[in-house]
Amino acid sequence: MPSWIRACATDDIEPDDMIRFDHGTQTFIIVRSEDDEFFAMDGICSHEKVHLCDGLVMDGAVECPKHNATFDYRTGEATRAPACVNLRIFPVKVEGADVFIEL
Repeated sequence: MPSWIRACATDDIEPDDMIRFDHGTQTFIIVRSEDDEFFAMDGICSHEKVHLCDGLVMDGAVECPKHNATFDYRTGEATRAPACVNLRIFPVKVEGADVFIEL
């Protein structure tokens, strides 16, 4: 059964940026949009298994630091080659100053 896991504080992420969040054996990224919304998705690029947290957030997408593949952080869709496999996204809620993801 899914449960809500605290990932970070809202102040841990600047607008239009992301952080890495590890839980068990899984790695995620938590993105804060320039509109102050929070999103969560798999934190490893589907192309060559690189940590996305070392990349960039821009124009509604996360760019992989290795080969510049991009993923829409709202949908997980791979939007630029060489990545062609979408990433999973996860529900997010903000309670007070904390960000939670549903796993």
